[in-house]
Amino acid sequence: MKKRIVCFGDSNTWGYKASTTERFDDYERWTGVMQTELGDKYAVIEEGLNGRTTVWDDPIELHKNGYKQLFPIMESQKPFDLIIIMLGTNDLKRRFNVSARDIAQGAALLTKEAMRSGCGHNGQNPKVLFAAPIELGAGIMTGRLAELFEPDSVSRSQQFAYWYGEFAREIGCDFINAAEFAKPDPDDFIHISLDGHKALGAAMAEKVKNLV
Repeated sequence: MKKRIVCFGDSNTWGYKASTTERFDDYERWTGVMQTELGDKYAVIEEGLNGRTTVWDDPIELHKNGYKQLFPIMESQKPFDLIIIMLGTNDLKRRFNVSARDIAQGAALLTKEAMRSGCGHNGQNPKVLFAAPIELGAGIMTGRLAELFEPDSVSRSQQFAYWYGEFAREIGCDFINAAEFAKPDPDDFIHISLDGHKALGAAMAEKVKNLV
């Protein structure tokens, strides 16, 4: 049986292409790159949703609360060996007004739910990889998405690696910092560039091989 890897995230897991506002092709997205790197003994399952938050109800884009969606999705995809959770970028939006620490803690709540979900094989708990999202680009406040964010959104995103790492240690799960491998596309300063998808997919594949 193939090793099943669920990737739970937002538009940077869905594969949003900043230059066209469409979607990168299957083989271009980091999930697809990871699938290629891992080979046919693994099945990579994409669960990316544009605008998804960690734990917040979005008053404009309804039904984007990741915490509320997580368990139904895990139950629909079980059994799986590993789930990668990478959320937090949308929490930086002006409408939420929360700190980097609060965003990381919100993402950690999802991670803890997955760690005790019983959605692995034979009712066991799956392994979880907790991922800090990429940083926003410095030009976001002059780009087309400027009205959605605040001037300190960039500096808050730069704190993700620290706070996500702290919560990963606290709850005892494996951790990866996506910002070490991927940068935002200068077309909108928020979505992963094509080169970033390639690098992140390769890094994720190496991490997965060590975990599963």
